[in-house]
Amino acid sequence: MARYVCHEYPDLMQMETRVLDARPGAVLLEASPFYPGGGGQLPDRGLLRWAGGEAAVGGFEDHDGQFWVRLQSDAVVSGGVAAVVDPAFRQMMRELHTDLHILNALVFAAFDGALVTGVQMNDDGTARIDFDLPDADNDRLRALEPAVNDAIRQDLPVLENYVGLDRAREEKGLLRSRSVAPPPTEDGLVRIIEIAGLDRQACGGTHLAATGASRPVRILKIENKGRHNRRIRIGLDGR
Repeated sequence: MARYVCHEYPDLMQMETRVLDARPGAVLLEASPFYPGGGGQLPDRGLLRWAGGEAAVGGFEDHDGQFWVRLQSDAVVSGGVAAVVDPAFRQMMRELHTDLHILNALVFAAFDGALVTGVQMNDDGTARIDFDLPDADNDRLRALEPAVNDAIRQDLPVLENYVGLDRAREEKGLLRSRSVAPPPTEDGLVRIIEIAGLDRQACGGTHLAATGASRPVRILKIENKGRHNRRIRIGLDGR
């Protein structure tokens, strides 16, 4: 996993950069503020501006660890550009991802270290997270909603650091997924997100600086998905 600009500067919504390579409708930038997606989080939205015009970002392509920006245009872009992130969409993804960490922490503590089997954040302010919980009482899961919102109200700091891959594997609870884990950086480190006093786990997405920046959350639905999986659907207040 690369160390993205959006990890180090999560509030940076616009930056001046230049095109390293281009083809019709796609560019490779020297530096990029965009989160390209992954781990169930949708990629950033935004646009590129250059001397000859502008175009909306249509997605990202990974070619040997380099993320090309796809444009909703066939323009061939060169020289200097302004890369602009859609701040409202980034904020929504940061809220959902942080709130899923809160819920994950509560389920992990209350249900004997249950592991995650899938995650998906949506562009309508909802998300779902699946757990390996074959014998869980759905009412107990639904009853976690007040605790999630209490953690939001406490405005807990959200911090990041990096640890070696071996340590990440050894420390119980750092790797929470049943099947996947964030890939290490080029220097063999794993990014760790910590919600002070509540949660600490490996993750490659974007998050809030403190839980209080999220809107309240509702648990919308709990579903049984096969013999082992419980799917919890959440939504930001008003969604």
